[in-house]
Amino acid sequence: MSKEILHLLDQISREKGISRDILFEAMQSALLSAARKRYGGRENIELEFDTENFDMHLYETKDVVADDDVEEPDFEVALEKAREVDPDAQIGGKVNLPMDLKDFGRIAAQTAKQVIFQRVREAERDVIFNEYKDKVGQVITGTVMRKEKGMYFVNIGKTDAIMPFRESLPGESLKRGDMIKALIEDIKITPKGPNILISRGDPRFVAELFKMEVPEISEGLVVIKDVVREPGERTKLAVYSTNPSVDPVGACVGMKGTRVQAIVRELRGERIDIIPWTDDLRMLIARALSPASVERVGIVEEEKTAMVVVTDQQLSLAIGKRGQNVKLAMKLTGWDIDILSESEYSEIKMEEAESAFRDPSAEGEAEPDEEEAGEEASEEEGEDAAPSDEAGEADVEEDVVASEEEEQQ
Repeated sequence: MSKEILHLLDQISREKGISRDILFEAMQSALLSAARKRYGGRENIELEFDTENFDMHLYETKDVVADDDVEEPDFEVALEKAREVDPDAQIGGKVNLPMDLKDFGRIAAQTAKQVIFQRVREAERDVIFNEYKDKVGQVITGTVMRKEKGMYFVNIGKTDAIMPFRESLPGESLKRGDMIKALIEDIKITPKGPNILISRGDPRFVAELFKMEVPEISEGLVVIKDVVREPGERTKLAVYSTNPSVDPVGACVGMKGTRVQAIVRELRGERIDIIPWTDDLRMLIARALSPASVERVGIVEEEKTAMVVVTDQQLSLAIGKRGQNVKLAMKLTGWDIDILSESEYSEIKMEEAESAFRDPSAEGEAEPDEEEAGEEASEEEGEDAAPSDEAGEADVEEDVVASEEEEQQ
């Protein structure tokens, strides 16, 4: 092989990141395909590649037969001719006969070119897949190249990654040449090679940005317990510390907020709530509703529901725009949360108290209607009894007068 071809293979190896051995193999396969095509597609043609001396040797393997028994010249050779190449050749054995590499013809040369290109593309795809398959879930930096068919194409080095519009931040319009960070979400194998899918809307993107900005997280002193997100609007991040002397929230915020502000700028102003994780459910639910202040929390563990009471001024803040704050709090804690203001809570308590006081099933209490009816009946009976008493008194007086008259007579 000429040194010019060797130099060309070395250049391709550096540019594409493909091993030179793979390129040599591709060249050998291409030339072998071309040679077989040139000689009618015979499978008994082989090619040897000497990478040290840069030489190639094409030969055909034939069966050695007696001088007068050659029936298939393409696969058989007479003993006398075989011994010109190999003096030790014997009838029934095989011998390798050298062939000319020069005159391949246009079709054979085109075949060699196609095979080389195909093998190089396959090798390049393998290199890309092997490089990025272990980077799924990591953040990469790329340059926006173009957008078409609802997707951004972002150059990340050796290839272009794909980011659908829905995976970008809401309201974000990227232009050619913009430098962005994104999360490698998945790698899919397609007939045209691996497709690397990236995202800026995935909650893991925020977690990875914090790992990059906060050394305590990368060192394991601060652990991200969970992260929930409404892309472009708000993120809630629950963290805890494995070292009592390290404040997890302070570490994430940084001196004068420098760490979290860098992440907020990357997320185009998205609000971030950093919540210290706790195993106390009531405390966790209260913290999850940050930035609102919570007065009291009641929970029903069997149903995983919670009722939270906040001041009237904090109600809208606790619920959030379009219920966003409470929805994220429910995702973070895994509990259904019902929020009440203090005035609503007081009204409910007052209604419960009045209902208990008026409960007709309580012992020793009569129905109000029955008591009133009884009082009215007693009054009526009293009015009817009075005349009868007066009549009795009159009868007694008449009896007394009659007795006195009889005594005088």
